[in-house]
Amino acid sequence: MRRQRAARAAIALLALVAAGCTAVLPRQYEYEEEIYLSLDGSATVYVNGSVPALVALRGLPLDVAPRARLDRAAIRAAYNSTLTNVTRFGTSRRNGRRFVHLRIDVSDIRRLSEVAPFAWSRYGLAERGGEFVYTQLVGPPAGPDVGGVGWKGDELVAFRMHLPSKVRYHNAPSKQVERGNILSWEQTLSERRAGTPVSVEVRLDTQSILYRTLSLFGLMIVLVAFMFVVVIGWIVRKGRARGLAAS
Repeated sequence: MRRQRAARAAIALLALVAAGCTAVLPRQYEYEEEIYLSLDGSATVYVNGSVPALVALRGLPLDVAPRARLDRAAIRAAYNSTLTNVTRFGTSRRNGRRFVHLRIDVSDIRRLSEVAPFAWSRYGLAERGGEFVYTQLVGPPAGPDVGGVGWKGDELVAFRMHLPSKVRYHNAPSKQVERGNILSWEQTLSERRAGTPVSVEVRLDTQSILYRTLSLFGLMIVLVAFMFVVVIGWIVRKGRARGLAAS
């Protein structure tokens, strides 16, 4: 009986540890677009994806063989344009596949669909009714079948947003705003390859969190300076009164 109880306790403990590890470990995506948006329409976009995903989803002319030489020039040529500039380029390996990690500066998110790797989306950012409304509709992929590259189909694809101001409304499936004003829309790789659309809508305050923070900081400095002047004035007046009384 004691052994059974001990075994059950050990199983429960292992389950808790496994759940904790799952919560701590970051989610891994086969393909991810992560947008850091500014209210003026400029943005920084991070693209993280396996080489097979870049070929199958975005049609980049790359060799998907695990040990093939990576054509960095072709990737830069695809993502650089008059609207975009690749400012960081990295690679890694996971599950036998090479992954590409790009940081891209975007001058106008509303025109990003003019750049071929982002042409599957339609972007919108406009001020309406005292708030900014951001929209994005992701359509079907535009690439060939890449054959057997080790995919199971349950790999994840994500579109993530980092917002600059308070979120008034969003349609993210999780219904939650993560720490730092982050929103996520996820699909399985099989859904993305089948062209299941992703619809994004976010409504934001017209003032950025940074602007509000700096405004509050400036107001606090003014209040502290005012209180300092008041206290110094009170001390000076009290000193004069004492001097007159002594004389």
